[in-house]
Amino acid sequence: MPAPLSRNSRRPARRKSDSDNPGWRNSGLEWTVTLIHALLKYDFLVLFPVNPQTLCRYRRALTPSRAKDDPSDARLLLDLVFRHPDQFLPWQPQSAQMRTLAQLVEHRRTLVADRVRTTNRLTACLKLYFPQALDWFEDKATLVFCEFLEKWPTLQAAKRARKGTLERFFHEHNSRYAEVIEKRIQAIKSAIPLTTDPGVIEPNQWMVVALVHQLALLLGHIDHFDEKIAACFDDFKDADLFRNLPGAGKQLAPRLLVAFGEDRSRFASAQALCCYAGIAPVTERSGNKSWVHWRYSCPKFLRQSFIEWTNQTVRFSFWARAFYKAQREKGKTHQMAIRALAFKWIRILWRCWQDRKPYDEATYLMALQKQGSPLVKELAS
Repeated sequence: MPAPLSRNSRRPARRKSDSDNPGWRNSGLEWTVTLIHALLKYDFLVLFPVNPQTLCRYRRALTPSRAKDDPSDARLLLDLVFRHPDQFLPWQPQSAQMRTLAQLVEHRRTLVADRVRTTNRLTACLKLYFPQALDWFEDKATLVFCEFLEKWPTLQAAKRARKGTLERFFHEHNSRYAEVIEKRIQAIKSAIPLTTDPGVIEPNQWMVVALVHQLALLLGHIDHFDEKIAACFDDFKDADLFRNLPGAGKQLAPRLLVAFGEDRSRFASAQALCCYAGIAPVTERSGNKSWVHWRYSCPKFLRQSFIEWTNQTVRFSFWARAFYKAQREKGKTHQMAIRALAFKWIRILWRCWQDRKPYDEATYLMALQKQGSPLVKELAS
């Protein structure tokens, strides 16, 4: 029986970007993934993924009353697959190793979102009674910040600590610069309390202690996921294709490998991958009207993987920085320029992936010059 991709076909809010919803999941998608994985153990079953919107519109076309029932939906799914076999291909699962890496990188991204959320809550609490601690530590998502607040959760407690105790604490946490330590200690001793009201200090103090415990636990689990992802990523033959990409690093390179996968027949062209990932825009025409918008139905985590990596390439790739600058000069917003750049990057990576050749910046620049690309003038200027 054909299996729909999701039980929830509601369109996400148009004004909300993927980065506003770092969980990337919904209950319908989780239910579908669980069902598919449960059916994998039966070798005689052949699954045909069907977009839930396709089924919904097909049902409404045949049933204007919008009557709906699970048995009738099952018959409609079968009718769709049998009448249009060229539109619905059987689902081919990737290897267990690839599925493991895909789950690891997605779960890690969820933990990172939790870390950001916890850090923001911790910052909000400290601003109410102990804002000086935010100035003493530039990076809040660190164990030294957590353990400092756990040991001295208030300014009064920090001021009572001896200079030798503070120096020993920073040395134990790999803070070796004497000037930095001395500057912190002087700031602690000369700090003026924001408030002395116990009705403000005590409740927020206990909340800060609770939050730093959560943050420290998240940091440890994220490090553990990083080790698992690195070990799993190194076992793939295609790891070198993505490891040395500009701005990929150890976090984004595995996510790019998951985005492309192992089956090189999965995407017949770079355009197919752009459409699937939600990078390619959608054009709608009706009469004399025409409008373009981005894709609402796509794997959100996959799209955000390309967006996050493309944003990093602006810093590490010469031509990408020039292309982004040219797009901004045309009046494009940051997100529009990044999506346009991601569209070009996917086409480049798709060819490297098909040919099993690592990306080389010099080779691509020579190809641009040979083709007479307008981007060459931007590079020259």
